[in-house]
Amino acid sequence: MQPEPKQGARRQLYTPAQRARRDATKWTLVQGILAPLQFLVFALSLVLVLRFLWTGEGYTAATASILLKTALLYVIMVTGAIWEKVVFGQYLFAPAFFWEDVVSFGVIALHSFYLYGLISGALSPAAQMGVALAAYAAYVLNAAQFLWKLRLARLDAEAAGAPSVMKGAAA
Repeated sequence: MQPEPKQGARRQLYTPAQRARRDATKWTLVQGILAPLQFLVFALSLVLVLRFLWTGEGYTAATASILLKTALLYVIMVTGAIWEKVVFGQYLFAPAFFWEDVVSFGVIALHSFYLYGLISGALSPAAQMGVALAAYAAYVLNAAQFLWKLRLARLDAEAAGAPSVMKGAAA
């Protein structure tokens, strides 16, 4: 158990044992590789989606990029759940990452709705791209959450004199 923080003090993100497990697991490296890769795919895809919406051209390229972004999202969510199990002892909703996981599920829901619209034909190409943009907005929020936690982990590590490795961006 973590000791209760002093009045006005912030609770440490990791206990020493959790920090040791985080630093020892290969899943930290996996997250550290997947998160920036997913961000690069997101950035390229965003450009392609906006190009399609502005010009009506490039639907196939935009769709392929959204599918790749969605696949990476699913992979990072599964590997992130494994990471949480190793570090915190539960697959999802560990207290330290509860809200990040909640928002991640919203991101996944929006990406999955995009897939539904694409596969079923229930959404026009423009509506598909609109859903993708909503999913991307949620992803940016989720990435910001994880970047904030990365910063907190680094501050905690500096205070404890420990390494500052941290779970990568989810969603």
